[in-house]
Amino acid sequence: MRQNSKLQAIALGVLSACSLAAGYEVQFSDSDYSRQICSGMWASQSTFINVTFDESSSQGQVAMVVYEWNDVKYLGATTSMTDDSLPKTYVCTTDAVRAGLCAYDNVGKFIFSSDDGTTSNQTTFWTASVTLNQTSDASSGSPGLWESPEGNPTLPADNYTSPWRSRELHYSPRQSSDPLNPSPYETVAYTQPIQYQVRKKGYYCVAIVPVTVLNPTARQAPTDVPSHPTYNGVVLFRNTFDGQLPATDYPKVNFYLAMFFVYVIAGSVWAWLCYKHVTELLPIQYYLSSLVAFLVIEMVANWVYYRYLNAHGKTAASVVFLFVVAILDAGRNALSFFMLLVVSLGLSVVCESLGRTMLKCQILAGLHFVFGVLYAVGIVELELESTSALVLLMFVIPLAFTLSGFLMWILYSLNGTMMQLTVRKQRYKLRMFKRLYYILLGTVAIIAVFFVISSVSFSDRLAEDYAAKSWKIRWWLLDGYLALLYFFSFWSIAYLWRPSENNRRLAMSDEIAQEDEDAEDYDLETLQQRTIAREDDEITLVNSRREPEALAEDHVVFEIGDEDIGSDDEGETAAKKRRGGERRASSDKQDGADEERQGLIHRDRNE
Repeated sequence: MRQNSKLQAIALGVLSACSLAAGYEVQFSDSDYSRQICSGMWASQSTFINVTFDESSSQGQVAMVVYEWNDVKYLGATTSMTDDSLPKTYVCTTDAVRAGLCAYDNVGKFIFSSDDGTTSNQTTFWTASVTLNQTSDASSGSPGLWESPEGNPTLPADNYTSPWRSRELHYSPRQSSDPLNPSPYETVAYTQPIQYQVRKKGYYCVAIVPVTVLNPTARQAPTDVPSHPTYNGVVLFRNTFDGQLPATDYPKVNFYLAMFFVYVIAGSVWAWLCYKHVTELLPIQYYLSSLVAFLVIEMVANWVYYRYLNAHGKTAASVVFLFVVAILDAGRNALSFFMLLVVSLGLSVVCESLGRTMLKCQILAGLHFVFGVLYAVGIVELELESTSALVLLMFVIPLAFTLSGFLMWILYSLNGTMMQLTVRKQRYKLRMFKRLYYILLGTVAIIAVFFVISSVSFSDRLAEDYAAKSWKIRWWLLDGYLALLYFFSFWSIAYLWRPSENNRRLAMSDEIAQEDEDAEDYDLETLQQRTIAREDDEITLVNSRREPEALAEDHVVFEIGDEDIGSDDEGETAAKKRRGGERRASSDKQDGADEERQGLIHRDRNE
């Protein structure tokens, strides 16, 4: 039986060692400030938590507990019913036994306390007292008991029924009615990784506390001094996915993969439109095309980065990869602000070229990119707790200046362009920029709403249960919604400036007046020139023998009065000239009629 137990232990040890490469690992030691390690778990029938101690550097005895956060209310006992300032007592010690907080059988374990009659088997609570570095005694065959000069008692045949011996981990087939993770009744001698089965999604914690328990029935030498336990080890959280990412970050892998495919599809549609109207492309559409390609590269880089972290963990190569992703992110921000600025300045729609203003825009974009890279590298490399505020500000202030410059210039340019189009009565182009304004306004409103939500969420970050409540949505608050918001905002703007068959016509043409009240923008000279060009064979400006056709009342664009008449004499002279002109026109008509009649009479006589 003992041989079978060793074979099972070896097999489980091999399986545990193989699984170490496929889970989220957190190291721990007796010098850690926090004695508790927690992580979210996406559960299935094959998920578990392994606790592995380094046997070469671990010795002594520890109290250990594993539980899901919803059962934290059962952990520990109230120390005093009268003094609320005293913290709860979590570990059963001899002092706790004297105070009646726990039973002597539970010395060295965490205290389970329930006021509603719930038992530990009905919860996710698992606790044990674990002794470390016991392999030397087990290998030599020594029972690990005190040698009495008067002789030792005979040990029972079963190695696991003695109340004086430390129990080893014993794995046996689990029955359906058995608890999933039953707590051992006696002290456990550590010989292999301790495994805790997880079948329910939740936020699980592992707490390890060094304890020194003195057995009052054991003989102690006067010079014996209890030693403080020392230990090192690793906690492995094996989730439903294969990899070393924590459960709270793993959704980013699938998210960035999905975003990559979405950007590829949208970019393919954009590329087809550019190919279809390649002869009509404007400069602003070339900038948009380059940004589309850059966004596809950035999405695939983010996906590959998180895939690498999931497969290999945090290594030197992952840090280099993080720098690459940070550079791409800074480039995306700089290109996006640059594109938005040149659009707001009216490039390719209001003006064909920006001249020297384009150089200023490019310089600002370059500075924003450089400062963005420095900021990203500084956030990764600098330790916020030990770095001075002056050094941190050196990384933050330059980026804040360029960002503020972009925002102020974009707003100023957009308002100026809209005002110019309003004065020129360019309603179609004005409608494009108004839609751009509404898109930016909606984006700012959504950011403000999510800022409030995020502020409310992160305001409780110091609360004890903050991580347990937010681990499933934390990636969404930090990365998800911003990526989706950028996606919809960018493609909404790109849709307004999409390639079409009328690009050149839109850029090079001005909209003419469509309503009567807009006709006052056209002067008389321009109107006469258009009329001459259209009907030069019918209208004569001076001494015309053909009477001009009268304009209909609804066709009148301007009403020209006698503003130029300076006196009554000038008015009478003008009236006489008009009457003389009318008489000459009437005489000409009469002469023409007489000539026509005489011609007809002469033709009849000849016939």
